[in-house]
Amino acid sequence: MSEKMKVLIADKLPDQYVQKLRDHDLEVIYEPKLGENDLPKAAEDVDIIVVRSTVVNAETIEKSKKLNLIIRAGAGYNNINVAAANKKGVYVANCPGKNAIAVAELAMGLMIALDRQIPDNVSDFKAGKWNKAAYSKGKGLFGKTIAIVGLGNIGKEVAIRARAFGMNVYGKDISRIEGVEYKDFSEFDQVLPLADVVSLHLPLTSSTKGLFNEKMFSYMKDGAFFINTSRPGVVNEDALIKAVKEKGIRAGLDVFADEPESKTGEVKSKLQDVEGIYVTHHIGASTEQAQNAVAEEAVNIILDFINSGVISHWVNRARITDAHYQLVVKHYDKPGVLASIMDVLRQGDINIEEVENIIFEGGIVACCTMKLKIAATNEMLTAIRTNPNVLTVSHTAI
Repeated sequence: MSEKMKVLIADKLPDQYVQKLRDHDLEVIYEPKLGENDLPKAAEDVDIIVVRSTVVNAETIEKSKKLNLIIRAGAGYNNINVAAANKKGVYVANCPGKNAIAVAELAMGLMIALDRQIPDNVSDFKAGKWNKAAYSKGKGLFGKTIAIVGLGNIGKEVAIRARAFGMNVYGKDISRIEGVEYKDFSEFDQVLPLADVVSLHLPLTSSTKGLFNEKMFSYMKDGAFFINTSRPGVVNEDALIKAVKEKGIRAGLDVFADEPESKTGEVKSKLQDVEGIYVTHHIGASTEQAQNAVAEEAVNIILDFINSGVISHWVNRARITDAHYQLVVKHYDKPGVLASIMDVLRQGDINIEEVENIIFEGGIVACCTMKLKIAATNEMLTAIRTNPNVLTVSHTAI
């Protein structure tokens, strides 16, 4: 009897999806309270890890004996050490777009909260203070201009909702949305001064890290709203605090530096004592709808991997390889044919960077495409062509 594949779920996942995995005869270890430092031991003997915010560090990956797939039940995957996964040939996958609506809803909620000072209203009421005069000065969002920095899945959903609020939407990215005017966001000095609201929806990369610094905030209107529901690292918090204090910018944040990894406990941040900054508890993706959608996608990734070997949303597949040549061989689908072709290449010390073998209907003929680092010689091609099980050979530079 073959050993059951082990799946470690190290963050909260709805019960029905945990059970769905168990129903497919998988051994599921459900430990939603595990932290970064707990994972190396917990993951030592598992095949698959599923996380949301829990960090999967290099030690976890290096010490694992069987680990083959890490799934981030969400869009971003900067909490996974992808470099370590690459060294061990561990697949990393994510679930993009499944929580986009939830995050967009929170972004809009933060805009309304800033305009109407809702948290301060509630706080004063609970403290027995009545201050209608101070809280009756909201400007309203209708007719205001929003600049959406990053129009991926989440940014698009924010654009749709901002338009529904009657806002003028500026944005920049790959897709076009009706009613959105697109600007070149390399020219922040031209776009940001127009915006009453700036909303960030960016991944954390080498080019976005610390993107919003003093220079960026200097472009913004005095009194503008600044929303960040993406990653804390795209914002320089000292520069933000300075802008809040000196330019009257008001900020609504769902993320901040050194956020606690645990789900409950104490929290410390330099933002806590700054008037004009509202911070929520990194709950952008945490609606029941979003969690169900993300969990279902994570389960689908696992089942597809088990049943077909296909990795949906595989993020650490090389986009660019050292391959410069392509060899396409159409051949009879018989045992040993591909091995004989590859042996010719091996004798010439040619590395195959990628290979795909597709079978024609009926199972008689197949077509194998190989990406090669260096060109096959004429002698090699002749040897392959003279194989009685080879139908055609094509060799081109790419």
